[in-house]
Amino acid sequence: MSVLVEGRAVAVPEGASAAAAMLLAGLIATRESAVSGAPRGPLCLMGVCFDCLAEIDGVPNRQACMVPVAPGMRILRQRGAREALR
Repeated sequence: MSVLVEGRAVAVPEGASAAAAMLLAGLIATRESAVSGAPRGPLCLMGVCFDCLAEIDGVPNRQACMVPVAPGMRILRQRGAREALR
């Protein structure tokens, strides 16, 4: 099936997570740390670490490792948390 990662079509297997789709698209970082701005990406891939937060179908702060892909899903890197702290 095909999903959009940062606006680019990516073929992913059925049952894969949104985090897996981001990794297949070549993205290592899914967001930046709200405190330091350091890049963060999927670490545990089982919903414990919250490092894979992403915007999925317009909804921010989703744990990408816990969301199964669906045809046409739109996945974006999480942005804006650091600016909100300033």
